[in-house]
Order: sequence, then C-alpha cells, then structure tokens
Amino acid sequence: MALYALGELAPTIDPSAFVHPDAVVIGSVHIGAGSSIWPTAVLRGDHGTIRVGAQTSIQDGTVVHCTAELDTLIGDRCVVGHNAHLEGCTVHDDSLIGSGSVLLHRVTVGPESLVGAGAVVSPGTTIPAHARALGVPARVVENVVQAADFRESMQTYVRNAAWYLADLRRLDP
Repeated sequence: MALYALGELAPTIDPSAFVHPDAVVIGSVHIGAGSSIWPTAVLRGDHGTIRVGAQTSIQDGTVVHCTAELDTLIGDRCVVGHNAHLEGCTVHDDSLIGSGSVLLHRVTVGPESLVGAGAVVSPGTTIPAHARALGVPARVVENVVQAADFRESMQTYVRNAAWYLADLRRLDP
C-alpha cells in the first residue's frame, strides 16, 4: 500500500483494517478496525483530517479529501461505493454512499441513510436519519431507509477485508 506521511501528519490504520496495495493514504488519515480501502482509492489528509470508522468500506476509485476548515468524517459500518468523491463532509454510522456520488463541503448524511449512485449532494445539505438522496442535484426523501437495507453489503466488505488480509498476494510475471 502507498502510505505517506506529510511532515508530521501520518496515517494511523488499525491492524485489522485492510488497505489494498494500490490505494493511496496520505497524511492525517485514521482508519478503524475491520475497515477496508480498495484499489485506487485515495484518502488525502493534508490540510485537515479524514476519519474512517470501524467496519467501513471505501471502494475502488473513491477520493476522500478534506480542507483546512473541514475534516471528512465517515462513521462505523458505512459502505462508500466505487468512484465516489467525499470532501469536507460527515457521514454518520450505518449509511451507504452510492457509486459515483459526490458529497461536497458541509454535507451531513444522517445515520442509516442512503445517497444514491451518481447523486450530487450540494454543499451544506443535511440528509436526515433514514433518508434517501437521489439525483443531480440530490433530492432528499425522508423516512424510507433502514440500516438493514444494506447491512449485508457492509458485512460482505468486512468479510472481504479479513479474507484479503489473510490471502492476497501479488503474482509477478
């Protein structure tokens, strides 16, 4: 894996987390127990901090960034789909962020909520608990999501993290 310190800013990764060798983690990034960071994901904590909770997956191609004023916080048991972009936002526990979605500055995703694939969530938007945000720009519909709706997906990635930690090996020609 490509881990980089930037001056005194260095990543902290729980030993039970899986960070793929082709992911990039820079600076003030904290990754919790049982979490997984997949190929070509980039987590760049240069001007602020990125926190990824326990049992959370950051899937292939996702970019997570922060600013000097806005950390990016992703809770426990979250699924962040392929090619998402999260910057200066907060995602609470048990939420799913769909593939290709964009969460901009000061977005807050409440617990047990869903941001649909390809959605663009405008700066400052609050998605309440159990809500769904879909579209460009994202429109919020409340009281339609339960954590159980995507618990299986989260559990799959927790199992994958353990499997990859144990069995992934590079085959060079």
